[in-house]
Amino acid sequence: MKICFAASSGGHFEQLMKLKPLMGKYDSFVLTEKTNIDYNMDGIPTYYVEQINRKEKGHIFKFIKIFISSAKIFFKEKPDAIVTTGVLATIPMAIMCKIFRRKVIYIESFAKINSPTLTGKLMYKFADLFLVQWESMKKFYPKAIYGGGIY
Repeated sequence: MKICFAASSGGHFEQLMKLKPLMGKYDSFVLTEKTNIDYNMDGIPTYYVEQINRKEKGHIFKFIKIFISSAKIFFKEKPDAIVTTGVLATIPMAIMCKIFRRKVIYIESFAKINSPTLTGKLMYKFADLFLVQWESMKKFYPKAIYGGGIY
């Protein structure tokens, strides 16, 4: 089984790295945003897409570019599943996985205790497995599974 582990940069990526032991147990690769931070991935193939912010001008064009980049990565790597902590840069790979009937696993942000994220609201509609890290989030995502904190 090949798994794509995907997260935007910053805190979402930090959360994803808590799953690094799983990356070693499966044929895995990582998808994240390109920043000036050099991640030590211990030989795990890592792909970078443009950093995106939905509030910046022209973000739609960046999103299309990321979608094309993600499609190329998808067809090269052929993942069986994606595990993602979000955000916008990871949605194209999740969509590709869903279109081609691969499993989509979404982990809602640890930082969200009392309100859902925009990405979470979108991913809740089509994720095969939706995990929350706080029981209080079940009121927003009733079908989610409470998995406890990733930290």
